[in-house]
Amino acid sequence: MVSPAENSVIIKRLAAQAGFSFCGISKADFLEEHAPRLEAWLKNGYHGKMEYLQNHFDMRLDPRKLVPGAKTVVSLLFNYFPGSAQSETAPRIAKYAYGEDYHVVVKDKCRELMELLRGEVGHIEGRAFTDSAPVMERAWAEKSGIGWIGKHGLLITKQHGSFFFLAELIIDLDCEPDTPIGDYCGTCTRCVDACPTEAILPDKTLNASKCISYLTIELREEIPSEFASKMEDWMFGCDICQDVCPWNRFSTPHNEPKFNPLPGILENDVSKWMEISEEVFGQIFKKSPVKRTKFSGFRRNLEFLNKHTS
Repeated sequence: MVSPAENSVIIKRLAAQAGFSFCGISKADFLEEHAPRLEAWLKNGYHGKMEYLQNHFDMRLDPRKLVPGAKTVVSLLFNYFPGSAQSETAPRIAKYAYGEDYHVVVKDKCRELMELLRGEVGHIEGRAFTDSAPVMERAWAEKSGIGWIGKHGLLITKQHGSFFFLAELIIDLDCEPDTPIGDYCGTCTRCVDACPTEAILPDKTLNASKCISYLTIELREEIPSEFASKMEDWMFGCDICQDVCPWNRFSTPHNEPKFNPLPGILENDVSKWMEISEEVFGQIFKKSPVKRTKFSGFRRNLEFLNKHTS
């Protein structure tokens, strides 16, 4: 009979085979220490208009409520750091959105890993997730020892920084859990100091309602005028807190063709993007995370930048 320790070794070997950069193991249990923090975060309204984050509170904290019979949370990281940068005249797009939608690409990798795992250990039950369900991904990744949650609220690895997609397998297989590695941010506050909207608060708390990523993607209303001088040319998402993080000097380019830049992403300026029709938008961004804004949000962001940078 295969031991829990052997199961963990198998999972990590197969995760690397499926293309994941890091893999950590945790026991599926209640995230007791995160409950009061999540409750306070929601109570303070830091989630902005993202009402869905108020749903499934217990499920977010206990994966066994999401996947009955779950014994193990497998945390996975998939690199998306690009090999090319945008031109200085292009309205900025977060690096994770240069290529195809990670929800699809990484989820397919998770399914591949699940099948590989079943091929070696036999039948197991479970589900795969990547930013697609009430799972506290960063908390589980930190608990598994892959990295730690930085002051900006993102997961950081000592080896290659933070430009990774997070994913999970929540399964009914007994595995030997890993242990957390501790916090290596030290006294550094570069991410806090660099955030133009002051969205990064003390104690690793993010006021998402002030985050440029929220304003350009999640917010469906007009961007408040108070942010007119603070958007720093971001059209979709924001990487400022990651770009200034010293740990990201260790980032290396990904090798996933589906994450290579879509046409125009690196070089089109605001005027060129404003010329495209809704039909062309649908064609260019059909498989892109940028489609989340819909054409109306895309135009809103461009018009806001055009108005306040001209």
